[in-house]
Amino acid sequence: MTTLEDFKGRTPAWCPGCGNFSILRAFNEAMVELGLSPHEFVIVSGIGQAGKFPHYTRCHTFNGLHGRSLPVATGIKLANHKLKVFAVAGDGDCYGEGGNHLLHAIRRNIDIKLFVHDNQIYGLTKGQASPTSMKGMLTKTQPFGVLSEQFSPITLAIALNCSFVARGFAGDIEHLKTLIKEAVNHKGFCLLDILQPCVSFNKVNTFEWYRQRVYRLSDNYDPTDRVKAFEKSLEWGDRIPIGVIYKKERPTFEEQLPVIAQKPLVEQSFNFEKIRELLTKFN
Repeated sequence: MTTLEDFKGRTPAWCPGCGNFSILRAFNEAMVELGLSPHEFVIVSGIGQAGKFPHYTRCHTFNGLHGRSLPVATGIKLANHKLKVFAVAGDGDCYGEGGNHLLHAIRRNIDIKLFVHDNQIYGLTKGQASPTSMKGMLTKTQPFGVLSEQFSPITLAIALNCSFVARGFAGDIEHLKTLIKEAVNHKGFCLLDILQPCVSFNKVNTFEWYRQRVYRLSDNYDPTDRVKAFEKSLEWGDRIPIGVIYKKERPTFEEQLPVIAQKPLVEQSFNFEKIRELLTKFN
């Protein structure tokens, strides 16, 4: 049986008070409660403060390029679909540089769990606006305020019929841990957008700002009603819902691939001679 000590990685270099510490704690506690061991999953990350996450957790790790965590995670899942594959990214990393990859990962419904550390700012590069920054927000590179409309990842995911869409808050660790466990147990692509205050560069969306607005969805809420889920995704401002906003059972991408139906690709034999024959045709 695993303990938190089994998942202890390097000492985090995040700013004191950063919401990422709460996400790290919730994730590791969720792994313990799920009975998972470090060798049973891999975390893929891109670039940014969220990209450092797998360095601080003991597990299989792949640190990729900015915005490119999902293509790598997809390759790993297809090579060994028995392995649990998690992707972590920041809001800029995922919704900015990686936006196109997000669209198609949702469409494929590959069994990857995506945890987005959404602090509504670019933290690693010192505070320019990200896609989820609120319109009118003043930043170092937007002195006249953000002119673009605020991106809503929850709304986009529901519009694309993502099989699991949820929002958590780093200031509510117990609830966040529950959402992580639900995502891990769900079969199919999961988007968990985590509201994560940046104490250094985002002076608007603070812990206190969120605590005055976030609320847990009630037990009566039906996450399988897509129309109501879409309406709920548009709720932002004085009230911000957290919880599982939408879920839909769909066949996963890997389930539909005959070549890996019987066994993972990594366990299948291959013939070097056939590869050589194929390569000679290009000479």
